[in-house]
Amino acid sequence: MSSPSRRNDHHWRLDIYRSINALAESVNGLYKTELVHRKGPWRTADDLELATFEWVDWYNNRRIHSGCGNMPPAEFESLFYLQNETDIVAEV
Repeated sequence: MSSPSRRNDHHWRLDIYRSINALAESVNGLYKTELVHRKGPWRTADDLELATFEWVDWYNNRRIHSGCGNMPPAEFESLFYLQNETDIVAEV
């Protein structure tokens, strides 16, 4: 029989896996809804592949996201690191 800490570790890992899986399923569903079904049918797999690259670039860099203060994720991330660099310099 495993120790309680090993069981807790197993449950913690399982919860993390489930959360990551749920996030992946959510993004996959969004991708299919916004790109694959809305803009298809696709003539070739290459057409879909190119459109996928463009969608991923938009999703990661230019879409407005309410969780990021209504700014694109890339801009939010840049501001985050800029602020942290400023905080580090101010501490020195």
